[in-house]
Amino acid sequence: MKGEVLGGVGLQMSRHDNVVTAIDDVEAGAVIPYDGGEVGVEEAVPFGHKIALVELAPGDEVHKYGEVIGRATERIEPGQWVHTHNCRSTRGRGDIADGEEEVA
Repeated sequence: MKGEVLGGVGLQMSRHDNVVTAIDDVEAGAVIPYDGGEVGVEEAVPFGHKIALVELAPGDEVHKYGEVIGRATERIEPGQWVHTHNCRSTRGRGDIADGEEEVA
């Protein structure tokens, strides 16, 4: 899996991902071409962090690498930074069974 760099801003690892990974520090106002339109980056995003390509409601799955890596904990607008302040990781979590229920 190589992915695709969108607009020189972010790497989309799978076409099913709803986030991209910033390939450098990204300033607010950068533009990411996506799905025939554009996503304007709403805030500065550090290198290696995620940027939402679509609107996510609380509880929505966050997809990266073509897999679910977490769930939104609050509403996330396209172009917003996606991190621990608005996303709960579900990868490698032994306390969550099949990504649905916390068991401990």
